[in-house]
Amino acid sequence: MGEQADRLERGEWYLDDAELRQRRLDCWRQLDSFNGAAAEDEATRVQVLAGLLGEFADEAVVVPRFQCSYGYNIRLGANSFVNANAFFMDDSTITIGANVRIGPGAQLMTALHPVDDHRRRREGWERAAPIVVGENTWLGASVTVGAGVSIGRNTVIGAGSVVLHDIPDHVVAAGSPAVVIRKTPVESGSRVTEVRRPGPRIHTNPDTSI
Repeated sequence: MGEQADRLERGEWYLDDAELRQRRLDCWRQLDSFNGAAAEDEATRVQVLAGLLGEFADEAVVVPRFQCSYGYNIRLGANSFVNANAFFMDDSTITIGANVRIGPGAQLMTALHPVDDHRRRREGWERAAPIVVGENTWLGASVTVGAGVSIGRNTVIGAGSVVLHDIPDHVVAAGSPAVVIRKTPVESGSRVTEVRRPGPRIHTNPDTSI
């Protein structure tokens, strides 16, 4: 693994290089097979995703067209559903819980760029922070989820919302930026638990130091 790929995986600032570009190209070639499969050729679509994604659990469904950056950073839980034209920018891990429903045109974006340091932004420095979507949550059509965000279980995000901060369990949230509108009933026998992100927490407010 080269220096920039190693920095990326550690959540540090990094620059794109030939190795990372080749990884994305390899991913996109596999997505060509997924998106180009005949309507009735579900076997090919399942085979591609099972080999491309970090986890593709039983009964998970992804509707073409689907686009992602690397593939191996995506974990789709059992019986999850991703509708057409979704884009998962998986520079960092994207973890989707079981029974999650993701509407058409959703964008899950893990990349961050410097905000105050204009020179470093011009030079192309970036880093990535993970996204977590809890079990049985529904993201409406064209929802955008920003880097470093966790969304709780049994939560609903309204169509067209832009989620820039963590959203708790058992709520409805909407807007740009999304805010909690109301609570939803807690399932009988369920416990309200904190969504756990993989690895150390990385705050959504980007530090411009490299």
